[in-house]
Amino acid sequence: MDAIDWSRASGISPDDLPVPITQYLVAHQARDVDAAVARCTPDASVTDEGHTYRGPEQIRDWLSRSSGEYTYTTELVAAARVDDRHFDAVHHLEGDFPGGVADLHFRFTLRDGLIARLVIEP
Repeated sequence: MDAIDWSRASGISPDDLPVPITQYLVAHQARDVDAAVARCTPDASVTDEGHTYRGPEQIRDWLSRSSGEYTYTTELVAAARVDDRHFDAVHHLEGDFPGGVADLHFRFTLRDGLIARLVIEP
């Protein structure tokens, strides 16, 4: 997979994120695992905390586990676009996880109207 130069991203309104991304984010926040997985390609991958999860079963397991691990609030605070396939949604989280506060980039790669890759990182 090609490396994406996220420094080339241009800021956009969070309202301008593509529909599959906003649908995924709403489902993720609501902890609706099935709806979130439905926004992904069959060969999608998610990388979070240095671990990569591939395909619907692993992504479903990751979402189920991560959604119950801590209690937190999340707010979409910024968005950016590299090109028609690559988008960054920045979330501010506060909760009972180590450190208690974090800003995380949800970096999406789209393919055929679905999420093919998601990398979550500071």
